[in-house]
Amino acid sequence: MTAGTTSTRRPDLTAAPLGVPRRLRFAGREVPWWAAVLILYAVSRILTTLLMLALFIAASVGHWDYSSPSMDPTFFTFSGSWDSAYYSQIVEQGYPTSLPLDSDGSVQQNPWAFLPLYPMVVRVVMLLTGMSFYPAGFAVAIALGAAASVVLFRLVAARAGVSSAFWATAFFCFGPLSFVLQIAYAESLFFFLMFAALLMMIQRRYWFMLPFGVAAAFTRPGALALPLALAIMLIVRTVRSRRGQDGFRPRERLSMILTGAVMAVAGLSWPIIAAAVTGTGDAYISTELSWWTGFIGKVAFVPLTPWFLLSWRYLSILGALIVIAIVAGFTWVVTRPSVRALGTEVVAYAVSYGLYLFAVFLPQQSTFRLLLPLAPLAGARGIGRHRRVRKAAFIACIALQPVCIVLLWFIGYP
Repeated sequence: MTAGTTSTRRPDLTAAPLGVPRRLRFAGREVPWWAAVLILYAVSRILTTLLMLALFIAASVGHWDYSSPSMDPTFFTFSGSWDSAYYSQIVEQGYPTSLPLDSDGSVQQNPWAFLPLYPMVVRVVMLLTGMSFYPAGFAVAIALGAAASVVLFRLVAARAGVSSAFWATAFFCFGPLSFVLQIAYAESLFFFLMFAALLMMIQRRYWFMLPFGVAAAFTRPGALALPLALAIMLIVRTVRSRRGQDGFRPRERLSMILTGAVMAVAGLSWPIIAAAVTGTGDAYISTELSWWTGFIGKVAFVPLTPWFLLSWRYLSILGALIVIAIVAGFTWVVTRPSVRALGTEVVAYAVSYGLYLFAVFLPQQSTFRLLLPLAPLAGARGIGRHRRVRKAAFIACIALQPVCIVLLWFIGYP
């Protein structure tokens, strides 16, 4: 993929806002940049669908057990395995007004762990089309995955150029876990909202971050990374302004403060809503902890401790040292010149989201899936400076797709 050249006969080849060419040369033809991204995305979904379909047929013929088995298995219910049944329950029954308890009085797994925007969107599609939950969830995920890919390309191209944006989008679409872009899960919607909010931050259109950030807060946990990133940018721009390096206007400062505050309130509101509806003050946290029991038993939630709790349980002091090494490695990555070249906004976003994962998430099978919102970092030129290395990594991504599907559908469910 290359950018088209400017021509007096082809004025539509002039640069679009943010340095993204209006047309790109893709597969030997000049097409609009967004069309090139959608073609890439369509090819990726065809490939992943064929891989999943092959495994579904093999599982059906061989009578293999897989995650969330259905009394009437179809390809769509297969695609909607794992915890998609909770989204289906939300669509059909809403959230429970009382929490389910086990014989010890501990909260059991229930729909309050899953935020409402994705099932609301699926419900609308179901009403408009007459489809059942799983086909509708599949369709919504595919459509929003396309939107996320387009926004990802645009924001990376703004800072790293078309080539880096193409490779970042290719790794996102064809990655080992890219099947999450077409399962009845909230991931595609979350990616789109997070990337769109980040793009608005890069453009310094802070008020436009607001709808995306608030919507993300009701889609998946992790949206609090956005107001934290915005707070970091507020500090950075204030310091630069005092040094005469940034024309930071009071109106911009006010928009950043108010936007960040509203997004932060939205990000913290779901536990309050869960408590109000169920009458249990820690309804949301207790529900989330019910997923931890199988890994580390019953524990109290203390921020910044989950990674150490898990690693210490299984590897003792070695586990703690591994966690420290992971934190050091992540710090090293986000401070590389090639990553910093993506812009302070991208670095602030990556640091904020990484801090969220470290502070509240218990690492397990879902860890790599939850790293996908960091996809803009794949646009750093240093990650794939040599064409052969990038092509090898791309081939490895495709080869790992069926491996991950087997692991996550038939062996260890995320």
